[in-house]
Amino acid sequence: MPAITVPDLAVLPRLPALLPDVTQRPVVSITSAPSAFEGLGFPVKRAFAGVDLSLLDPFIHLDEMGEVEYAPGEPKGTSWHPHRGFETVTYIIDGIFDHQDSFGGGGTITNGDTQWMTAGSGILHIEEPPEHLVVSGGLFHGFQLWVNLPRSDKLIAPRYQDLHSGEVALLSSRDGSSLLRVIAGDVGGLSGPGATHTPMSMVHATIAPGAELELPWRPDFNALVYVMSGDGFVGPTQSPIGTGQLAVLGAGEALRLSAATSQQARFAAGLDVVILGGAPIREPIAWAGPFVMNTRAELMEAFEDYNAGRLGHPVPHGDVGGTA
Repeated sequence: MPAITVPDLAVLPRLPALLPDVTQRPVVSITSAPSAFEGLGFPVKRAFAGVDLSLLDPFIHLDEMGEVEYAPGEPKGTSWHPHRGFETVTYIIDGIFDHQDSFGGGGTITNGDTQWMTAGSGILHIEEPPEHLVVSGGLFHGFQLWVNLPRSDKLIAPRYQDLHSGEVALLSSRDGSSLLRVIAGDVGGLSGPGATHTPMSMVHATIAPGAELELPWRPDFNALVYVMSGDGFVGPTQSPIGTGQLAVLGAGEALRLSAATSQQARFAAGLDVVILGGAPIREPIAWAGPFVMNTRAELMEAFEDYNAGRLGHPVPHGDVGGTA
């Protein structure tokens, strides 16, 4: 897993100790992500499937892409497609994704990088593996998260943030056994590089076998824990959780995770999780395909604008300017 790490966690700042009377967040639900195919046929797990949108707010959708070992000629991406009304956060753990948009922007994200795209008023884009990866094949693993925008920001101008792996804030658990990569938000006094319209936090944590992580969490945020790999436990009563499962946590000021002492050989690193939280927007959601708006009329307008070419047009392959 090439997502950024350090050989000695002792060199990192550590999480502060929790106060004795801190309220641990209880487990509301644990669900298993079904498998599906996205784009031109790459495998995904639908992490939020079956969970009420009100519990996810301000998040809309989360796909775990892979983990898959492609043979030569197999790597796949997406065709040109539009978005409006929200942000996409693409985090690549293994492999490479190239991006290109209808306004001449583009870029590449690879091991541990994140691309934060604010679709806002609307954009067309395409995501695909580079030609050399298609030829060679190789490991591919990542995530794409959709973050809703409040009504006041639905139609802002599109923009990008390319967050390189070296910019991610790193810290360890109180006992030095767990590595936390803070991509966005403030966690334990360290801020991730992602600038967000909707107040939120995003953390990729690796918890060593047998270790425990107690993480302070803003009480006005919701809290979601998705397990990429490994076996472990979550919540004050330590409910079992494993690969491909999502825990929705209730109200509180901290969350508790631990990794099982005995892990399958392929999960030797322990419990690998993505932790998400944000301030709920609490506005109506009208969602259809690539558009997330507040009303059905706004959705219809988005489809009309797309069909009329007002969100831009595909550009020739390789005709890429600077990142928008």
